[in-house]
Order: sequence, then structure tokens, then C-alpha cells
Amino acid sequence: LVAKSLNVPVYQLLGGAQRDRVECFACIPNNAPSADYKAMAQKLVDTKWTSLRTGFAALEGGDYSYTDPNDTTYDVRAAGVITAQGVMDCREVMGPAAMIGCDVHHRLTVAEAATWLQRIPSGTLDYIEEPIRDESPEAYEALRRMTDVPFAIGEEFSSKWQFKPYIERNILQYARIDVCNVGGLTESLKVAAMAEANYIDLLLHNPLGPICTAASVHLAAASPNFSHLESRSSPTEDLATSDDQVFTSRLPMEGNGYPLPTGPGLGVEVNEDILKAGTFKSWEPPRLWKPDGSYTNW
Repeated sequence: LVAKSLNVPVYQLLGGAQRDRVECFACIPNNAPSADYKAMAQKLVDTKWTSLRTGFAALEGGDYSYTDPNDTTYDVRAAGVITAQGVMDCREVMGPAAMIGCDVHHRLTVAEAATWLQRIPSGTLDYIEEPIRDESPEAYEALRRMTDVPFAIGEEFSSKWQFKPYIERNILQYARIDVCNVGGLTESLKVAAMAEANYIDLLLHNPLGPICTAASVHLAAASPNFSHLESRSSPTEDLATSDDQVFTSRLPMEGNGYPLPTGPGLGVEVNEDILKAGTFKSWEPPRLWKPDGSYTNW
């Protein structure tokens, strides 16, 4: 609101622009089988995308769209085998200069994560995201001693205090700030400054729609230590979080990134009348189980 009243983009109130554009990384959906990874990576090469993040691949016979209540069994170790091959396939297609990561979504233990990373040749992965649950920095330190692959951590953190031990103890190498989860732009800037002082880049988490995207673009524009912004709209995926009737104006994407916004405020306009007339749609996170019936993280 202040930026709108001053007729300037938000990043001007955050210290000014540090770059001319905000580059994004594309995502391979979690329900994509690893056999499709090569073709998806080629789509990115053909459209000049240079950064990709895979998930843990879907097993043959399961679509993992999380809409079928009977499709809830997930064999983590079997998925790891085919995901490792899929990651290597992506590197083969995209070449040595591309940035490639893998989001494990907390599904592994320390031992499983160390074993899985040993399946992948050194230099193949630029980072592994959330390989284990994040409640214990000590567990991450144990895993850090077992692998040299950089860690991307923090999408679930709700304050600078949760980031603090991971930054101060050099556990993470990419800070996965989510502007909406961490407490807004002010808290995001504080975490970004803590990360900058420790030579840690920002790899911004962003699956929540046009408002979070716009806020993230402005944060990225003003942060000298920004690396990439997550995009859920790319040649490999379209999460369909936008509705032109609801969001009458939003930041335009050009190629694999966003040009520096020039309009006042965030650059997003919302038709609140449509929201008021609509109904709330709840969403439950998927619940998955291992073959032996025990719970595994989604």
C-alpha cells in the first residue's frame, strides 16, 4: 500500500533493484515417472531454461496425483532408485552448465539420504532439497558429514529463528525462504541479510499463486544474494494457481524469468467481489504409507 501511494514498485522500498530480471527454475512434477525426465529436460533446453528441480519420481503403476484414496502406498527406496537415474538423465540432456536439484520432501532418514546420494555421481546434483525432516539441526549436521552435495532447506520455516541455527552452523547452502510462510517481506529481508552475511544464496519457495510470486519477485529483485525463484508454470508443469477473473493483473513472465517490475506496489490486482461470491475450497495434504503400512512423509 505504501509503494502504491508513492507510485513505486515494492522493491524500491526494500533497498532498490540489484538485478534486471529474476530467473526461475522449472519443476518436474512429483507424479511424473522417471522415464519422462529426459523428454521434460529436453523441453527446457529447447526453450532456453537453464535450471531444473526434480521430485522423487512416481513408481510405475501409480500416478500419485493424490486424488485416489486407494493410491497411497509409496516405496521410498524403490522410488529413490529410479529418481537417481532420472536425475542423471536430466544432467545428460541439459549439460554441465545447467543448475539441477532434487526435492526429496523430507521422505528419507539420515542413512537413506546418504545412501541415495551415493547412487549419483559427484557433480550431478547442484543441491538436494529437504532430504530429511528439519526439526533437528544435529541430524542435518550428521548428514552434512556424509555428503558434499549442497542442501536447500527452509520452505517450512516460519521465522528467522528457525533459520538461525541452519545459517550460523553452515548447514544449509541455499535458503528456501517462502515469503508467505516465514512472515512476510520484512521477516524475509531479515533472513536474507543473515544468509548474505554467511555467503548463502536464496532459492525462493513459491507454489502459492500470483500474490506470493509477486512478493517473491520483489524480494529477489532487492536481494544481492538471490539465486533462483521456483516457478510452477514452465514447459514441464502448469500448476494452474492463477485465475484471470480473480487476478485481473499480475506480473508477466518472459521466458524463464520475470523482468524487473515497473508498476506501483506488488503489480497484482485482485477482484475481491469474485472472491466474496465464491466458496472456500479446503485442501488436505496427501498421506502416504510405506509398503509395510508405516507412515511416510508426503
